[in-house]
Amino acid sequence: MADDVALSEAINSFLASLPTRTRMIFMRKYWYMDSVSAIAEKLGMGESAVKVSLHRTREKFREHLRKEGILL
Repeated sequence: MADDVALSEAINSFLASLPTRTRMIFMRKYWYMDSVSAIAEKLGMGESAVKVSLHRTREKFREHLRKEGILL
């Protein structure tokens, strides 16, 4: 239970640290399960830009979790 709280807090702090557009891309993909093409269309971006953003954000997320002592 305490692990769930720590994970939830780590996720929330990570999301709060992201720029708005990056957070929108990340949430659309991993919370709303939108496709890359749908995200690109909704945000007026190219699909490759969305993919690059997601890749970089996942890397930052892994590092954030590691610093918080959370290993998945």
